[in-house]
Amino acid sequence: MHSSRNAINVLVVDEMYDPLIDNSPPSHLTKPDSFWANDYDPFIYPTLERTVNTDIAIIGAGYTGLSAAMHLRREYGVDCTVIEACQPGVGSSGRNGGFVLPGTGRLSNEQCVERFGEKTTAEMYQEYQRSVDFVDALIDQLALQKSQQTSIVDCARTRGGYLKLAHHQQHTQQLHQQVKYMQKNHGENAQPLTQKDIESNYLSGVQQFGGVYYPNAFSVNPWLLVQGIAKLTQNAGVQIFGNSPVIDIKTKDSTHEIITRYGKVKAKTLLLASNAYTPNHQFSILQNRIFPVISSIIVTKPLSTSQLSLLNMKPGLMVMDTRPLKYYYRLLPDNRLLFGGRGAVTGKKAYLPRYQSALVQGLLQTLPGLKNIEIDQFWSGWVAISFDDYPRLYFDKAKQCLYSAGYCGAGLAFSLYAGKRLAQLYAEPEAMPDLPFWQTPLKKFPLAMLRRPALNALYFKEHCKQWLQRHFS
Repeated sequence: MHSSRNAINVLVVDEMYDPLIDNSPPSHLTKPDSFWANDYDPFIYPTLERTVNTDIAIIGAGYTGLSAAMHLRREYGVDCTVIEACQPGVGSSGRNGGFVLPGTGRLSNEQCVERFGEKTTAEMYQEYQRSVDFVDALIDQLALQKSQQTSIVDCARTRGGYLKLAHHQQHTQQLHQQVKYMQKNHGENAQPLTQKDIESNYLSGVQQFGGVYYPNAFSVNPWLLVQGIAKLTQNAGVQIFGNSPVIDIKTKDSTHEIITRYGKVKAKTLLLASNAYTPNHQFSILQNRIFPVISSIIVTKPLSTSQLSLLNMKPGLMVMDTRPLKYYYRLLPDNRLLFGGRGAVTGKKAYLPRYQSALVQGLLQTLPGLKNIEIDQFWSGWVAISFDDYPRLYFDKAKQCLYSAGYCGAGLAFSLYAGKRLAQLYAEPEAMPDLPFWQTPLKKFPLAMLRRPALNALYFKEHCKQWLQRHFS
């Protein structure tokens, strides 16, 4: 993977691990190539070089795997061992935009009501709100631990709220109707905003037609957050092994034998928490049930005083628009602008210059007043799309295998909270609320071999629509 600071005209040709093609993730990395990891060298967890016996073997040391391990150990006294192909947070947990928002999946509130009914939708939204509160409380734990241990670092929690912008006039009324419904039925304190409200109080210089502001959302440095959680998990008594990719799994006499390059783990139960980074052919229980899609991010050099004045962005604000292929952005504490969107279709092409250039063009089209922008860093990562647009936490008791996957690119808060729910699903299922997330397994994609051709067609269609809108609207 690529890890250097580049201007937009520098050729970037590194390839990225591809879960639909490669047998296993790379095992040499100790941190992601994202901006977040530039100034912090992580604690290195040891490679598995022996045989370990445990109750639950957890594959994946990202948000979900670490959270599940911590709660299994803390709350239920379960002996569990975490196995990571690289080091904690090298996957999605150290590459995302750091948006802590209520929600997951790709279903709108109206789609949820249509599919699950009003009562269940309201309960699902409460679960989303709990996930944000959960992360907030977890960061408070980290702050307390930081005062006692120099090994835990500040994850730069920034409270600025989340703004969802209508990128077309017709979406304004839809957003406002949605927030009024949520205020009435979910106790939501989000605020509908006019075009003038946004221009005056939140953000200038962007083409928008109104939107909705969610004040309780906040942002973090996602890499430092996962480093803190890994340390909390280790402090709880969980063994974490890094740079130990799974080579094979054998199940015999109700025991899973997870074989790595230099060692093995024997466990009664297997928990899969690698989400979009799960090799498609390694675990039959997840094969063709998620579609890994690339999301890419650029970070600019610090904006000048004139650029900041032109942007006039509320401190800490996170922004996303209503496009089918969304752009998302935020101003970082050191006045750099982070800007993200969809990237290449395959890992082999993830770092080709045209995908970096496409994001730069997206930034300039979104914020046309920002001239002479200099790009400091560009990186990519995988998100897991589910067939029916919402994730699952599932326990196959016959196979003694649990998993959580399919966050659809909106998973920071929910994926951490999912770890707590996975622990309950295993040890205390009667405590689980009656929600769709954990009632059925992920559905298989029909004609799974056509996922990428279909994605290529979708990207081409949206590119044509945007070109027509720019030139003829």
